Amino acid sequence: MIKLVATDIDGTILGSSKEFTVGVRECISKLQQNGIKVVIVTGRMHAGAKKIAERLNLSSPVVSYNGGLIRDNDNNTLYEQFLPPDAVKEIIIWGRKNGVHLNLYTNDMLYSEKDNEEIRRYAEYQQLDYTVKNFSQIPYSRVYKLLGIDYRSPDTVTHWVDEMSEKFPDLYIVKSTPYFCEFSPKTSTKLCAVRFLQKYWGLNEDEVLTIGDQDNDIELLKAGGISVAMGNATETLKQYANYITGTVDNDGFVKAVERFVIGDTSGSAGSAPLDRDKERIY
Repeated sequence: MIKLVATDIDGTILGSSKEFTVGVRECISKLQQNGIKVVIVTGRMHAGAKKIAERLNLSSPVVSYNGGLIRDNDNNTLYEQFLPPDAVKEIIIWGRKNGVHLNLYTNDMLYSEKDNEEIRRYAEYQQLDYTVKNFSQIPYSRVYKLLGIDYRSPDTVTHWVDEMSEKFPDLYIVKSTPYFCEFSPKTSTKLCAVRFLQKYWGLNEDEVLTIGDQDNDIELLKAGGISVAMGNATETLKQYANYITGTVDNDGFVKAVERFVIGDTSGSAGSAPLDRDKERIY
């Protein structure tokens, strides 16, 4: 029986309207009423992720920075990881040299070196405040992650991931949307975070359902006894899923939960083999 639903936010439970559907709200409420933990596991910074948790009246801890930070409802830190300062310095130098816009996150604050379209668009979408400051004036000892942004060319972002993964094999570098390149420590993945919470609550892997839509959700899906990719997920992510559900704008999250959690209290829903003929949930 599923006891924990670990879900991504953007493209999974939150669609293009930027509002949660009635179906998603009711589904999450029903899960919690039945004692099933719902945890959002996101690349967003904690300040932004916490707002989402509050909008959904979630009582469980929040996982932010792709798994770099876990805090409970009382703001107690349960898990926290930082980029190596030397890596932060080198990535910033690379960004300046190549004209790459970078967001820097430290002490749960968002920094940019320029007040440009990238930071304004990013902050507006996530409803966040930001500070424009030369990164050299910020200590590099507690940086959760760096984020490279290019809203014009997804191919450029793919190139960054390939280039920098080769240069920094000890970091977790991933394309989290078509426009975002994330730089985090290897211990800041959604897999690390869900595994931590499994131990924290004494859960088995087969008691966990994970669901997402982007490549940074690959690690999330690895943590689930039942792993679900959204219909709008990347083709890469779908290869890691046991099941493929509907799109975010068609309440795919709700369909998956109704199939494997709310509609199955016997624990009989098992994982399907990973192959091209994955079962689709409509």
